[in-house]
Amino acid sequence: MQMIEAVIKPQKLDNVKGALAKIGILGVTAVECKGFGRQMGHTERYRGAKMDVGFVPKVLLKICVKSADAEAAVTAITEAARTGEVGDGKIFVYPVAEVIRIRTGERQEQAL
Repeated sequence: MQMIEAVIKPQKLDNVKGALAKIGILGVTAVECKGFGRQMGHTERYRGAKMDVGFVPKVLLKICVKSADAEAAVTAITEAARTGEVGDGKIFVYPVAEVIRIRTGERQEQAL
């Protein structure tokens, strides 16, 4: 099993959710967060004065998938979240040792 963490622009959340649903991945956890990368934040006006804001709103998606589905999920996220501009986000993929469904006690891929 693989854990996929994707940091994306908030306005792309519905596109990514739809793309994952099309390939049969229905379990996603989304967390609102802030961060910055190469774009180094952005500038906003507050009461007429320019202010540098160090963090940009993002959404962190956490998706646990069967290893066989990981590449398709990464492709779906990449295609749905890409705008071609700096700040589109990042995807991290790493192995998962164990999954347990609390309600039933099912383990591993049966718990997904």
